[in-house]
Amino acid sequence: MADKPEKKRPVRRIAEKRNEGRDRHRQKEAEERARLARLDTPREVRRPLVRRPAVKQDAFGIFAEQFARFMGTARFLIYMTLFVLIWIGWNWLAPPDLRWDDYPFIFLTLMLSLQASYAAPLILLAQNRQEVRDRVVNEQDRQANARAHADMEFLAREVASLRMALGEVATRDFLRSELRNLVEEMREDDEGDEDPSDSAHEK
Repeated sequence: MADKPEKKRPVRRIAEKRNEGRDRHRQKEAEERARLARLDTPREVRRPLVRRPAVKQDAFGIFAEQFARFMGTARFLIYMTLFVLIWIGWNWLAPPDLRWDDYPFIFLTLMLSLQASYAAPLILLAQNRQEVRDRVVNEQDRQANARAHADMEFLAREVASLRMALGEVATRDFLRSELRNLVEEMREDDEGDEDPSDSAHEK
């Protein structure tokens, strides 16, 4: 009977270790979920099996803008018209052995459609870049206008305060009139002081 508890103890220890291992595993999973849920922690980037070609967006955007500008010029229309006329004229008038695109000029149609299919996204990309540039310029203009408006308000307040201060400043005419009044009052006081003495001498 004494051997049975000793046999049960190792089994309990094994079960407790398993439970501890499960608890640790669950705790690690919870910590990992909490870490991934945080927005300030970047996620681990998995490397793709096939690397995508790295394209500089700025360089490609500049190319798209240049291409869109070139397509919107008269030079492009002249070049394109000459190309189509030469193509059609050669395949229409050249000997049959030297023609590479007979009527109805399917290969020319395919080339023009491919050109249009590539030109449309490039033009849209150039327009998007122009919209972003216009948005930045408009934001800068708005900030400049806000600063100018604030400066104008400040200057208007300063001018109003200067006018009020100048209204309280004594002018030259006012000072002259006050000085004259003071001189006259002093003369009157002097004359008033001299009168009693004169009367005493007369007596």
